[in-house]
Order: sequence, then C-alpha cells, then structure tokens
Amino acid sequence: MGFKDKLAAGEFVVLVELEPPKGVEVGPLLEHAARIKGKVDAVVVPEMANAVMKMSSLGGCVLLQQRGFETILQVCCRDRNRLALQADLLAAWALGIQTVVAVEGENPSYGDHHKARPVYDLELLELLEVIARLGQGRDMAGIELEGAPAFTVGSTVSPAAIGTVNQEVEQMRQKAAAGASFFLTPPVYDLDSFAGFLKQLEPDERRRIIPNVLLLKSVGMARAIDRHLKHVHMPPSLIDRLKKAPDRVRECIAIARELIARIKGAGFAGVMVSPLGWEDKLPQVLEGAV
Repeated sequence: MGFKDKLAAGEFVVLVELEPPKGVEVGPLLEHAARIKGKVDAVVVPEMANAVMKMSSLGGCVLLQQRGFETILQVCCRDRNRLALQADLLAAWALGIQTVVAVEGENPSYGDHHKARPVYDLELLELLEVIARLGQGRDMAGIELEGAPAFTVGSTVSPAAIGTVNQEVEQMRQKAAAGASFFLTPPVYDLDSFAGFLKQLEPDERRRIIPNVLLLKSVGMARAIDRHLKHVHMPPSLIDRLKKAPDRVRECIAIARELIARIKGAGFAGVMVSPLGWEDKLPQVLEGAV
C-alpha cells in the first residue's frame, strides 16, 4: 500500500528525510536509501534546506524513484516564480512523483549564498491553490492543460509555536481548505508541547499531522536546539539523560525510537525521521516502526 492509500486509511506512515548532495556524487544518497528500503513508506527530499545550495528536490526524487522508492517532492516559494513552480510540478508528475509538500523556505540570508535574491512570487497559500488548480486541469493563467496532475499535497504546521497557537490552528485549516491533506512539523522532543494546539483540533485534524523526529547526536546538539530553534521545546530532562548516558550514541538511538513509539501511540498520521548526518543509524532507529 502506498503513502496516499495508507494516509487515507488512517494507517501510521513512516517517512525519512534524505538530503540530496551538494554536487553530483549521488552514491552516498543512494547507499543511504538502500539501507532503508522496505522500512519506510516514502522519502522526503528537501529543497535546499536552510537555504544551502544543493541538488534540487526534483533531481533527488527522480534518482530515488528510479530505484523503486516512493518520494515526496518539496516545492518552495523562496526560489522560483509562478512559471517555474508550475513547470516543475508538471515535470514531477510526468516523472512519476505523486506527492508534494509545499513550504515557504528559509530566507537566503541564513544559507551559504548570502547575495541570493529570494523570489517569494507566491505565498504559501497561493502555492497550495496553484497545485489544486493544476489538478483541475488549468494553470494560473486559466489556460487548459494537456493532462492534469493529481498530487497528494502536504504542507507545514508548528504545533509548539509559543504564543501563536490560535494562529497556527487557523493557518493549518486554511492550508487544508487550499488542498493540504497532511502536515509536517518542526522537530519534536516533547509531545506535551503540542497539548495546547491539539486541544483545538478535531480528531480527524490530528490524524493529518506527521511530527518530525530529528536525530540527536550529542549533548551539544541538544543544547543548541534548545537555544536556537524556535517552536521546538527541548526538555531539560532529555539533556540530563544524555549527559548521564554511558553510551551516548546508543542513547540517542533509544530516544528516537521512544519518540516514534509515542507519536504512533498518540494517534498522529505518522512520523518523519530526519537523520542529519546519521543516515547509517536509520535501520536501528526504524526497527519496529512500520
């Protein structure tokens, strides 16, 4: 059963995020993917995450699709105007990519090309509406297409946003009305931080949310996340647990597995695991997740 069907059936889906290379050496990407074949429902390929120039999401998706993986294309408001976004979406569907996730994208000032000019020709809601319009057989200019894509569409939500819970709920509902059927979150290490947000949702809305488990690799990383990532709550007890662990690598893997189990038990649609350099640990992390 594919990602779309599992999502529609309410079955727990397991996604993994794999970064395409900064260059054309695709061997490591394909090796990482081979380790998790049969253990995940789809691979999310980010579009230049943190505004760092890398191979495009479309290129990474095609490489993985050719090797039998279902992939999720990330389409980003930051880098392309409405012409290019529509063109890439049509190309993606023709190349066999059936799921997309629409994101705003971080400002280039955060990345490695500080002089790059952000585009943002479309806002996120507009991009979702464009994808829906393409699915109806017309482009933004109202011109009829020669065949229409039928994407499963996702977007983003921040359930742990401090002081803006009502706004996040409203934005999620607007995105759903524009065509989003699932929502990826920032990294989560404490499901209690979602409590205020979840109280305002209907049960079927909770089942659209796919929390992100970003693999911890050290105490320093946990502290950095706590200091610098807004909308992410890092429990002090988790940092203390890592400090006391005799084998911190094993402890980090254990923490990720426990988070996945809690997310599954809490009735969410699924989980997305982001390895951030620990792709070789993914088989251990994913054991028993599907």
